[in-house]
Amino acid sequence: MRPVLLMKVFVTRRIPPEGRAALARAADCEVEQWDSDEPIPIKELERGVAGAHGLLCLLSDRVDKRILDAAGANLKVISTLSVGVDHLALDEIKKRGIRVGYTPDVLTDATAELAVSLLLTTCRRLPEAIEEVKNGGWTSWKPLWLCGYGLTQSTVGIVGLGRIGQAIARRLKPFGVQRFLYTGRQPRPEEAAEFQAEFVSTPELAAQSDFIVVACSLTPATKGLCNKDFFQKMKETAVFVNISRGDVVNQDDLYQALASGQIAAAGLDVTTPEPLPTNHPLLTLKNCGITPRTSGKPAPA
Repeated sequence: MRPVLLMKVFVTRRIPPEGRAALARAADCEVEQWDSDEPIPIKELERGVAGAHGLLCLLSDRVDKRILDAAGANLKVISTLSVGVDHLALDEIKKRGIRVGYTPDVLTDATAELAVSLLLTTCRRLPEAIEEVKNGGWTSWKPLWLCGYGLTQSTVGIVGLGRIGQAIARRLKPFGVQRFLYTGRQPRPEEAAEFQAEFVSTPELAAQSDFIVVACSLTPATKGLCNKDFFQKMKETAVFVNISRGDVVNQDDLYQALASGQIAAAGLDVTTPEPLPTNHPLLTLKNCGITPRTSGKPAPA
């Protein structure tokens, strides 16, 4: 009897136990894992992927020509634990006939909930309020102290009405939002009908929205989309939230818009780079709330 040829699968991070169990059930696979919650160093990734038939990676793992060359001809499948695939060199991967899998709907609800949490935290100035409690700034109730911005009768603009954009709109609708706007590559009338959302140009969305949530993919067309021109068109009372990718926003332009009072506030859970250096100018602003990118935890079945 011929010995069974095991297929090597390399996993670039600790993954949820359900994923490990699924790999363990595959009798013809030999699984090697980078046993850490921190990103794998490039040299370790090159070593681990060498000779692998399959690669399970995360969005923080840049899979480019260098990594593909290190893997060699055995590599047939790349699976990424992410919605976005901008960290994968897709043209090179396609050229080599490698199949790609991703997780488009696994974290839709969790991401949408975190986006709404970030928006509410930002527009109601909760980080500032918590800090005032800690530093003794809370003296008595004042009618106009730390007043924020309400969603009732507001206009919400969503950049990218995909799965996550729709899930965000669905959660914001009960707050009494009067009008939803959206922008993207093309109109999506069927998806927009649920919210009576209007398809507008990006400049129109920036100018008319009280709240803007960026939920688009990172592509050459969206890189740097939210820049000086974008922020100049926004209302002075508008709140900006980005949960897509850091590179969609020009952070220098965002800093200037916030510091000058050109826009009211911003909430981010994605930045460039990640993590953001602790001396970054955005972290000096009271009207900018930044959280680490988190996926949340799916609710029990």
